[in-house]
Amino acid sequence: MKAKQVLSIFLISASTALATMWGYNHFSNNKTYFYAQDSSKVPANYAKFFDGQKAAGGGPADFTDAASAAIPATVHIKTKTNRTATNNLPKNPFADLFGIDPDDFFGQRGRSMPEMASGSGVIISDDGYIVTNNHVVDGADEVTVTLSNRRSFKAKVIGTDPSSDLAVVKIEAKGLPFLLYGNSDEAKIGQWVLAVGYPLSLETTVTAGIISAKQRTLEINARQSKTPIESFIQTDAAVNPGNSGGPLITTDGKLIGINSAIASPTGSYAGYSFTIPVNIVKKVVSDLMKYGTSQRAYLGIKYAPDNISDEQKKQEGIKDGDGVYVSEVPADGAAAKAGIQKGDIITKLNGNTLTSAADMVGQIATYSPGDKVNVTFKRDDKEYTVPVVLKNNSGTTDIIKNSVLDKLGADLQTLTKKDAASLNVKGGVIVKSIAEKGLFSKTRMEDGFIILKANGKDVNNVEDFRKMLDANAGGSVKLEGVYPGYDGAFTYPLQLSSNE
Repeated sequence: MKAKQVLSIFLISASTALATMWGYNHFSNNKTYFYAQDSSKVPANYAKFFDGQKAAGGGPADFTDAASAAIPATVHIKTKTNRTATNNLPKNPFADLFGIDPDDFFGQRGRSMPEMASGSGVIISDDGYIVTNNHVVDGADEVTVTLSNRRSFKAKVIGTDPSSDLAVVKIEAKGLPFLLYGNSDEAKIGQWVLAVGYPLSLETTVTAGIISAKQRTLEINARQSKTPIESFIQTDAAVNPGNSGGPLITTDGKLIGINSAIASPTGSYAGYSFTIPVNIVKKVVSDLMKYGTSQRAYLGIKYAPDNISDEQKKQEGIKDGDGVYVSEVPADGAAAKAGIQKGDIITKLNGNTLTSAADMVGQIATYSPGDKVNVTFKRDDKEYTVPVVLKNNSGTTDIIKNSVLDKLGADLQTLTKKDAASLNVKGGVIVKSIAEKGLFSKTRMEDGFIILKANGKDVNNVEDFRKMLDANAGGSVKLEGVYPGYDGAFTYPLQLSSNE
C-alpha cells in the first residue's frame, strides 16, 4: 500500500512539473528577436561549453572558456570619412565680381580631409551580420572589418539607430563564429562579466569586472537623437576608446550587452563603463535587419527624469515614492487613449515593477508599435491597471520605412508662414543645425540655410523634402536655397548614396 502511495505521489509530482514547464513556455511572453540567429545552430567557438568537460579551474571566477568563445566573434571596425575643409563662409562676396568660382577664390577650394576612426563589433550570425555602436560607423564612407584571425572585409551598413546608439553592418563571409544572445533582464548586480574589444588600437583584449548597477541614464544619446533610449548596465570592467561596439559577456559566454560609453574626467577608463542591454539590442537589431530602421514604440507620455532635484519636485508637485511621474500626456498618444493623465505615477509595466524612468524606457524599447502592454499607475492613492496599445512617433501602428532624411545628420524644421512671407516664397525647410556626422556634414552647407528647391522642384515642408530624397535614394540631388541676410541663391550638390 505504501509503495502504491509513493508511486502515486511520484507520478503526480512529475506530471505537475511537466505541466508547469509547458504552461510557462506556452503563456509567457513569446516575443523573440533572434532574426539573425538560428537556435538550432551552435557556433564552433562554443565547443568548450558543450564537450561534457568541467571548465578549466572549475571555479566561478574562471573566464578562459568564456574568453575563448568571445574572442573569435569580436571584430575590429575601422572607418574612413571624407570631409571638406572650408572657410565657413556661405559665399565669397567678390566671386561674382571677378567671375571666379567662390569655392576657388584665392585657392580656397574645399579640400577633402579623410578622418579615420575605429571601434569594435560583435558577430551575431554565421553569415556575417555584425552589431556595433551607431557612433562607430555614423557618417562613414568606408567601413572595414577585421576578424581576430586578421582577415579583413569591406562592410556595408545595413541600418543604424541613433536613439539606442546601435548599428548593424554586414560582411560577405560564411561559417563565421558568433556570439549567442543572453538575457539582460536576468543580470544581477555583483555578477561577473567580461568586456571584449580592441581598445586603444590594441589587438583583441579581454577585461573582467562585475555588474555595478542597472538602468543607468547618462543623457549621452541625446547628442545624436531627440528621443534617446538609455537604460545602461554599469560595470567596472575596464573599457577604453576602441571598445565601443564590443561585447559584454557572462561567464558562460553569452552576449549580455554592447559596450557603449565610459564615465571619465580624462577620456580614458576611470572605473565606470556602460553597456546597452542585450534585450534592447535584440529588438533593435531585428528591426534594422528586417526593415532598415528601428520600429520604435512609444507609451505617449512626458515624464519626470530620474535626476530631478527636490526643488523641482516641489515646483511640479511630485511626491516621493517609487514609479514614474507623468508630467504631460499628448492628446494623440497611446497613453491618452488609455485614460492615463498628468500627475499619475506609473508603477508597473506588464506586472514588472518600475524603479526608474530609465527602467521604463528600457522595457518599452523591447516592444514594437501595435503591441499591447498593461500599465499600472497610481492616482489619488488608488491603483489602476489599463491596457495600452503602443504607437510609433507618428501616432500610428504602421511600419516606419527607412528614409534618406534620417541620414542627413541635421535638425530640420518647416519654414513658418511668417518667415516664408518675408522671403516671398510658398514654403521651405530651414536647417537649424548640422551634426558633425551625416550627409550634410560633407557639404559646405552652414546652419541657417533655407532649402527651397530639390532638383528644381519646390520644397514646401519637411515631408515634401523627405519624399524627394527617398525618390532619389542611391543617387544625388541638387539643393537650392538662401541664407537670411545674404544676397543671392546658393546651391549644394548632395550625394545620397553612402557606404556601398
